[in-house]
Amino acid sequence: MSGVARHARGWLEGAFAAARRSQPALLAAALAAAAMPQSAQAGAAAATAPSRSAKAVTSPTQAAIRPAPERPAEPAPPQGPPRVYLFRGALGPLFSTGMDRLAEKIEKAGYWASVYEFTLCDLIALQVAKNYRQDQGPIVLIGHSMGGLCSVRIAIALQEQNIPVSLVVTVDPAHATKDVPPNVQRFINLFLSDNILGGGDVKPEPGFRGHYASFDMKDHDEVTHINIDKMADVHAQLVAMISQLSQTSATADAEAVPLRYLVPPKTAVELWDSGTPLSARPGDTLDQIAASYRIPLWALQQANRGVGSAPLIPGQRIILPRHLLPQAANQPAAPTPDTPIRR
Repeated sequence: MSGVARHARGWLEGAFAAARRSQPALLAAALAAAAMPQSAQAGAAAATAPSRSAKAVTSPTQAAIRPAPERPAEPAPPQGPPRVYLFRGALGPLFSTGMDRLAEKIEKAGYWASVYEFTLCDLIALQVAKNYRQDQGPIVLIGHSMGGLCSVRIAIALQEQNIPVSLVVTVDPAHATKDVPPNVQRFINLFLSDNILGGGDVKPEPGFRGHYASFDMKDHDEVTHINIDKMADVHAQLVAMISQLSQTSATADAEAVPLRYLVPPKTAVELWDSGTPLSARPGDTLDQIAASYRIPLWALQQANRGVGSAPLIPGQRIILPRHLLPQAANQPAAPTPDTPIRR
């Protein structure tokens, strides 16, 4: 046995003898320490040793049970203005000039807008995510033809990063356009179902809970794949939507009913956001409801297929097309007669 070992053994024997003479509790502690592995002894010593930077506590028991002060709730980060990303289709500088015109109108209204070729889709998706993390502003994606396909593709990429998209508008998108992901809060598709260049009848994914409206313009002979992106009345409605995004909640409603329309010939297209349910009152007919809420009868009929002109059954569920608009805190969410359908 080495001299160091003999010295350690002698020290322990002396400690045991002193413990026997003093009190059994100390003996038990000494035996436990002797049986503990060296690594455990080192860990226990480190755990019980006072920190060099810690201040002395006069009453450890009281300090341990004193509740920690609650942190005040942090205010929600301010939401920036919307950013609008527009995408041209194939040969965009020649055939998708409507995206450039729309971008000019959006900028004139005071909002950020930029136009891209659909071939840059994946690159722009990275920039969209980066911009959102910086300012949390509403994201708007608008695309014509292959640009519509790109808009949905970017929304899918953002879904994988848990980033919401406030508005996606596809204008006669390509047939290969995928379904709308659930992170999109408001989706509008304006298309020509019989067109081979576009004609994408884009549908929502299972689990989609946002606002969805589809408008098939195939019965409008004056509308083609080349000019559908240049419709001035559609541009005006989109600019109005964008200007209201920051003040309009698209997620407060318990139910948003999808709308699918075949727009009749010689009828102006009104870009409703979705449908909202209404219970019929005694004596109500679709004609009366259309007049009371100032909704075209054809739109009400298409939203409620199979409902005739006879009086409705009291309590019968009727779907009304509506717009999402800024709502005052004291304004009821339920629509009322003689006013446009708004949330």
